[in-house]
Amino acid sequence: MDAVRSQPPAGAEDPQHGEPPPLMIPCHEPATRALLGEVPVTPPAEVRAAIARARAAQREWARSSFAARRRVLQAISDALLADLDGVVARIVRDSGKTRENALMGELLPVCEKLRWTIRNGERHLRPERVRSGLLLHKRARVEFQPMGVVGAIIPWNYPLQNLLNPIIPALMAGNGVVVKPSEWVAWSAPAFVQLVKDAIAGEGFSPELVQCVQGYGETGEALVRGGVDCVLFIGSGRNGRRVLEAAAHNLVPVVLELGGKDPFIVCADAELEQAVHAALGGCFINCGQNCVASERVIVDRAVADAFERRVVELVAPMRQGLSTEDEIMDVGAMITPPQLELVERLVDQAVREGARLVIGGQRVQRERGDFYAPTVLADVTPEMTIMREEVFGPVMLLCPVDGDDEAIRVANATPFGLGASVMSRDRRRARRIARQLRSGMVAINDFGGLTYMAQDLPFGGVGASGFGRMNGRDGLRSFTNQRAVLDDRLPLHPVTAVYPVKERTYEQFKATLRLLYGRGLKARWHALRDALAAARARPRAAGDAAGGSRGRAAGGAA
Repeated sequence: MDAVRSQPPAGAEDPQHGEPPPLMIPCHEPATRALLGEVPVTPPAEVRAAIARARAAQREWARSSFAARRRVLQAISDALLADLDGVVARIVRDSGKTRENALMGELLPVCEKLRWTIRNGERHLRPERVRSGLLLHKRARVEFQPMGVVGAIIPWNYPLQNLLNPIIPALMAGNGVVVKPSEWVAWSAPAFVQLVKDAIAGEGFSPELVQCVQGYGETGEALVRGGVDCVLFIGSGRNGRRVLEAAAHNLVPVVLELGGKDPFIVCADAELEQAVHAALGGCFINCGQNCVASERVIVDRAVADAFERRVVELVAPMRQGLSTEDEIMDVGAMITPPQLELVERLVDQAVREGARLVIGGQRVQRERGDFYAPTVLADVTPEMTIMREEVFGPVMLLCPVDGDDEAIRVANATPFGLGASVMSRDRRRARRIARQLRSGMVAINDFGGLTYMAQDLPFGGVGASGFGRMNGRDGLRSFTNQRAVLDDRLPLHPVTAVYPVKERTYEQFKATLRLLYGRGLKARWHALRDALAAARARPRAAGDAAGGSRGRAAGGAA
């Protein structure tokens, strides 16, 4: 999601290169550039102290019942619903997105994640019985124990959702959490973390269970190296590699959710209106600042012109600006100035490389805030830079292809593999295409990002899009130590004597292996016969064995 490396404010030293980090984070409103305030940077020593506080609180929390954890999560949900307008206003000010996107794109997924976890968390985290195989006298189970303290480094595009995304499953699994939000949304994070702390304290547990640390690269590195038991990182591939290298120092497991370049395939038989609106959502929700944005709209040439015309009809009247109660906007601001510059550079380069600018393609309202107009580029080809690099902005790329096979080749021609979409009236055709796409998620006849709302589904990618999963059963269990337990089935205690090794042990086990795993009745019958023969064979006397050895030795000497 973090398409560019986190940057300190202009004029400050870069902590990633060993220089003294800034002491404060200046926070600005993207839609107006107004100063929201300053947030102190958490020094490395305090990061370690925060981890220690979370660990101390987690010891009691790990012993809590699932019912108690559900009550805490329900209290978080209740607090969000009680102050919807206030939460939305804080998101809008810190991110520049529209009020509607804050409500539907952040509050809705968070509330659904809470609802799903409250309803299903215990089912996926209580001990799970499994077969014990050949050990019929034993009972086997898998236990899902808390890891301890989860460290989460999260990006700026969803200030609330990204923050609660790791907190909810980590708490349900019995962990403490230390989160480091992006410095670009440092202003809103403390209020959201305090809401969680209040919910925890209200249910009689220590609010120190959840900690928030703020800062730049140095703070993130201190968190990863500071003694956490697991790390969730959501951001760019470059920073993901840094996190992985730092985590390797202490052999800390990592879940990486990195960038995407999701294909959106429109077949010749797609329902045009459905496909157009799904693509608009995929490209322009949250001003395109979305890891599962439909970054490449791959359209069958037979419908490319009609698709483009309808897109232009809907994009041209889009309203963009500061979203308020009195002014409804379709698209908001870019959250970070560096990202705005990147989008501008990629679009300009694409036009130089031969893409046709259909609409947009420029900054707007420069005097007011950080806005980039909703943009449509047509006649885009797979060789263009913009088709290989993550844009993370309000840009629709229309790439015409001849048929399904070419669409699949173009879709897979990237190291990324996060989400994907396939639009076709023929569900068999759509499923056939979907099976051949290299991605962690795929949606048929809808925007691929919608998979996030089906909380039973795992969320994550392959290749340059990372590894590990969020959401669903696998997301919950990512924050657990999965321990194998073998227990007695009955209160019987038979002796399994391994030593001393008996004379016929080798023959018996060789026959047993063939009996258990051999193919065909004849082979197994012969194995059974050999096993019985080995069991019935009379052991040779120790003296006979020794005498035979001496005889062989003497014969050899003679």
